[in-house]
Amino acid sequence: MTQAPLSLVWFRDDLRLADHPALTAASEKGGKILCVYVLDTSDAIRAPGGAYKWFLHGALEALRDSLREHGGDCLILEGDPVTVIPDLVAHTGARAVFCHHRYQKQARAQDEAVAQKLDALDCAFNRSHGTVLRNPESVTTKTGTPYKIFSAWWKGFQALGTPPSPLPVPGQLKFQDVTLKGKKTLKPCALGKALLPSKPDWGKKMGEYWEHGEDEAAELVHDFAHEALGQYDTGRNDMAAEGSSRLSPYLRLGVLSPRQIWHDCKDKGRTPDRDTYLSELGWRDFSWYTLFHNPELPERNLKPQFDKLSWRRSPKQLLAWQRGQTGIPVVDAGMRQLWETGWMHNRARMIVASFLAKHLLIDWREGESWFWDTLIDADPASNAVNWQWVAGTGIEASPFFRIFNPLRQAAKFDPEGDYIRRWVPELAKLPKESLAAPWEADPETLDKAGIKLGRDYPKPIVSLDEGRDRAMKAYRQTRSS
Repeated sequence: MTQAPLSLVWFRDDLRLADHPALTAASEKGGKILCVYVLDTSDAIRAPGGAYKWFLHGALEALRDSLREHGGDCLILEGDPVTVIPDLVAHTGARAVFCHHRYQKQARAQDEAVAQKLDALDCAFNRSHGTVLRNPESVTTKTGTPYKIFSAWWKGFQALGTPPSPLPVPGQLKFQDVTLKGKKTLKPCALGKALLPSKPDWGKKMGEYWEHGEDEAAELVHDFAHEALGQYDTGRNDMAAEGSSRLSPYLRLGVLSPRQIWHDCKDKGRTPDRDTYLSELGWRDFSWYTLFHNPELPERNLKPQFDKLSWRRSPKQLLAWQRGQTGIPVVDAGMRQLWETGWMHNRARMIVASFLAKHLLIDWREGESWFWDTLIDADPASNAVNWQWVAGTGIEASPFFRIFNPLRQAAKFDPEGDYIRRWVPELAKLPKESLAAPWEADPETLDKAGIKLGRDYPKPIVSLDEGRDRAMKAYRQTRSS
């Protein structure tokens, strides 16, 4: 009996075994499988940020542990995938490569280049949809033009029915060992050296907040679906509570699939809280849909009128924002949470983004770039869509003149000041009435709390009223020019 040929499974943003259509398709061929991950060192795709690389390291190690439990492993290489994958195919004699579709223009172009080289080697290139709920081309308007409004897209999405149920881990996995001895073009990757920070080891602190691995992520989904989901509609905006799912990092790297989360939450019965959360998963798909149809999303305003906006250049104020030293406590709390944990509460993300783009009038792309480097869950679609949403420059965007007032946001979503106290501890002794705006506190209150503004905590780097007026003036100029 002829043995089925070897297949490669090329892992990318899908570092799991369950609900992995590419792995399932490879296992169904009946032959042995070689799993591979390529740390892309080419210039074809935007280099990952530092925080993402830290989380990637843990996720890859966890994936290898999972594969070893099934008798396999993951070969981790570095280089240009357009060269590495065909070279690996030629070296091993594999007759098929399995992976998942990618939706970013540059990634799709890279995959097409790989496909052409594999075709010349008589090796099939099989792609499945495994990182989103639905293929971005499956939700269409009657005219065939892309949706520009989430609510309309969401109706179209729901009209297609429930997303398919997640797949189990394939039952029959047979793995191939491979030696790379003498293959100079196939360079094994030293994960720690390539991905982990060393001097200083700023990632060490993040390890206190995150666990890696498919089993750990599945446990988080279970806990969320049975606890916080029941109060999600209101609890998600309580900045000091654990009301959000905190699943975005696992979605970003594909340690979890969106279908797994969808079905775990859907099965809890229809409630406003559940429906709100499912629409948040929908927003993630909509972000990829938007990037697919607007490849320039991370670099260009999707509303051309804002190309005329006169953004300010202020390296000093940008640095103060990055370091959580703006003198606006709720903004600084969010930025410090980001720096320490690699993640930020969603309400805080909106507040800090609005402050940068509106009150400081600094280009949203500066913020998008900082989030790209410091968020463990930063992806090309959601990061850019959400920044353009807050800045008012993109699809489905909040109007530019909608400027978040940090004091009102703190009063509404951190009424007891617990979030600010947690992340801006130098203000912890202030009464809650003075916590959001310490510059308005009387000298006696500040003295009692042991605070001297400008010494223990910065004075505001901008007057909120003046910043708002400046932003509105700049906005009006874009409309009149």
